[in-house]
Amino acid sequence: MNRIQRYLFSSVLRAAITIIGGLSLLALLAQGLSQTDLIVDNRQSALTYLKVVALGAPQIVAILGPLALFVAALNALNRSHRDNEIVVSHSAGMTRWQVLSPMLRLATLVAIIHLCVNLFVQPMAQREMRVTIADARADLAASLIRPGAFSYPTDGLTIYAREVAGGELSGMLISDSRKEAETVDYIAETGYIVEVEGEAAIRLINGEIQQLDAQGQLSILNFDDYIFELTGFLGEDSDLVLKPSDRFLSELFFPDMGDYYQNKDKDKSLAEAHGRLSSPILNFAMIVIAVIAVIGGDFSRRGYARRVVFASTGAIVLIMVTLTVQPAAADDPSLNFLQYLVPILTTAVLMFIFLSGSSVTRLFRKKRNTETALSMGAG
Repeated sequence: MNRIQRYLFSSVLRAAITIIGGLSLLALLAQGLSQTDLIVDNRQSALTYLKVVALGAPQIVAILGPLALFVAALNALNRSHRDNEIVVSHSAGMTRWQVLSPMLRLATLVAIIHLCVNLFVQPMAQREMRVTIADARADLAASLIRPGAFSYPTDGLTIYAREVAGGELSGMLISDSRKEAETVDYIAETGYIVEVEGEAAIRLINGEIQQLDAQGQLSILNFDDYIFELTGFLGEDSDLVLKPSDRFLSELFFPDMGDYYQNKDKDKSLAEAHGRLSSPILNFAMIVIAVIAVIGGDFSRRGYARRVVFASTGAIVLIMVTLTVQPAAADDPSLNFLQYLVPILTTAVLMFIFLSGSSVTRLFRKKRNTETALSMGAG
């Protein structure tokens, strides 16, 4: 690259880093608001909350990367064109390809990073995030039992503890009224959260069981040590079930047919795999749209607001189309080729228009002149 090409490359790169960082912070803030239940409901530390929010960053960056690249290229090129730097470059003999070349190199760099995030960083981060959330919500002492407050894990079950100190629960009361007209109350001096054969349970020490049968007879049974199993009260935690977005590429293309969830989502997994491979191509289309918006038309001292609006609309429509194709491919695997065709065809057509020396405004102008001539001839 010559000096002006290096200048264009570095200016767009700086703008891309800044815009990707800003958009990612906004997206992380929005995601963080959705995860406040980790602190409010599960009483987790701020460190756990920040960890979960940070682990969601790779997926957000992968989604926003092409859009941020478009905005960065549009901003940097528009500034250079407004300062007549592009005009001087053309006057010095630079061709359209020489101006487009550093932009495509930047798009290649961003696409490679995007692909690495899709294939390796995102699934690792998503898996760790799900494990962290599952561990936080599996903290029974924090989520189910709160000192001095009644909690209701499910219909028919009430748990109360007067004090919670470390892992020891003082003044325990458990009321089980799942069966109609048959309520069982467990009262104990102390209790502990334990695991019995991998299942959550509460160990009650020094207490009694009060049971009221269907005839209204009360029976009382004293005990020194009793295990109250929580299996069946706690719902199955979906956070531990890996979704297609959490799996590596090999798992998406070759799912374990013995796994119920993988077998159930095999078409969705296939669409996710092709989406991860094809989405980096979108960066090339975004960069070419930005270049055409600024350099693809005639020079104007009044600016290029109309072209920028058209280009921005086209970029948003293209992103919406690509986001629509993947769910459609999940329903019909034969549509997976569209995930590659849409960005590749868009890039090829736009590059042909730009490198051929045509401009959108000139095409419209030719059409308008033709219509005018026809109308005059008819008159």
